[in-house]
Amino acid sequence: MAGRDQATNQLKDYKEKEGTASKLTTGHGAPISEKLNSLTVGPRGPILLQDITFLDEMAHFDRERIPERVVHAKGAGAFGYFEVTHDITKYTKADIFSAIGKRTPLAVRFSTVGGESGSADTARDPRGFAVKFYTEAGIWDIVGNNTPIFFIRDPLLFPSFIHTQKRNPSTHLKDPDMFWDFISLRPETTHQVMFLFSDRGTPDGYRFMNGYGSHTFKLVNAKDEAVYCKFHYKSGQGIKTLSSKRAGELASQDPDYSIRDLYNAIARGEYPKFNMSIQVMTFEQAEKWKWNPFDLTKVWPHSEFPLIPVGQIVLDRNPKNYFAEVEQIAFSPAHLVPGIEPSPDKMLQGRLFSYSDTHRHRLGANYLQIPVNCPYRSRVSNYQRDGPQCFTDNQGGAPNYFPNSFSGPLECPVAKAPSFKTVGDVARFNSADEDNFTQASEFWNKVLNADERTRLVDNIVDHLKDAADFIQDRAIKNFSQVDATFGQRLRDGVNKFNSTSRQSANL
Repeated sequence: MAGRDQATNQLKDYKEKEGTASKLTTGHGAPISEKLNSLTVGPRGPILLQDITFLDEMAHFDRERIPERVVHAKGAGAFGYFEVTHDITKYTKADIFSAIGKRTPLAVRFSTVGGESGSADTARDPRGFAVKFYTEAGIWDIVGNNTPIFFIRDPLLFPSFIHTQKRNPSTHLKDPDMFWDFISLRPETTHQVMFLFSDRGTPDGYRFMNGYGSHTFKLVNAKDEAVYCKFHYKSGQGIKTLSSKRAGELASQDPDYSIRDLYNAIARGEYPKFNMSIQVMTFEQAEKWKWNPFDLTKVWPHSEFPLIPVGQIVLDRNPKNYFAEVEQIAFSPAHLVPGIEPSPDKMLQGRLFSYSDTHRHRLGANYLQIPVNCPYRSRVSNYQRDGPQCFTDNQGGAPNYFPNSFSGPLECPVAKAPSFKTVGDVARFNSADEDNFTQASEFWNKVLNADERTRLVDNIVDHLKDAADFIQDRAIKNFSQVDATFGQRLRDGVNKFNSTSRQSANL
């Protein structure tokens, strides 16, 4: 047993903690006398339908897997708290930020995005960074990633984009033509693609990466004054990434590397910490800013909108059971609390619907009653009833219609959101030609150093080389608009591979 880490010793630790084994029962609690042999007619006869132990076991086994998440299928979870360290009440009346030193319980789920549940943790992929705050005013979820931007700015494209990250419907294989065809046809993806193929595309586990709410939100204070806001969580452990070579080695040696690393760190008492900050933009600044402040493919430069410290996230507990607390945990941008509201961010607007909708499909209409999703620090009182998997008393004998004369829950005026004006023609406005390259150019020229630029080029070439020639040409043309040297280095790398491939084919 020497040299085994704490994740590997989980069962040994459980045995030592539990002591004497409990009695074995069926799902309805009846004791089981024999668990190794089915009830049959003679030693070689057929199984009897009255073998309740067998039926109970198999019927449950047949239903053990709930539908896999369409995206973010594989992930790791942890629990802890958020502590306020700085006063931001001038920006928001959200109760979670009401006092310095206030602590709020939370859950975090880290994940890869495109792969299935059995995929490798070290794949080149964005990482999900979702936080659930169990506030006294209800659940507040921030559903973000380890990058401050995203591939697209309109949610209508989201299903198509995700399809390109998945498998070819005919071959059931990952398809470079699908990936690069979409990417090259939608130049707004350029900024995020450069993040993805940079060093930060393969973080060294979940502890050594930043998190971002990514979207633009609206904060409202006690005077109903509003500003726009972005949320950031900077890793207290610093940033560490994996080389492409090391990420590939771990994919075969330890495909669960990130889950294992997070579990063991918390088990050792090395609790991961992330420092939360916000960026703030006034409505007046938003109207005059050179870019659309609600465009998810762009960042708000820190030089113009500096980070304002808020508090710290501390993760100090591992899940007690993965399925109950990680597989069933459900985040939604629609889970907001008074003082935090949506902005006109199109991608956020689309996710307000889609996340809760997919949870109802995957987990059931009452997914918010599952313990890990339950807003247990506030009392749920409404007119929603029934549905599968109702875990509560279904609100007892309270009236299930509104309005009523029998003490049913009443509206809460203090939660009223301030009104706002919106004007404009209703149409499908084309945003494809908005500035797609200026910030990507700044990333290439000002953020990356020479070695990082070389690795970015090598990583893109290694993936783009497998796409069709005309798709390669279109992709390189887009990258050339970021920087001519960048495009030329990609062209040289792809040409070198194509030449080598042709020579090998002629041998």
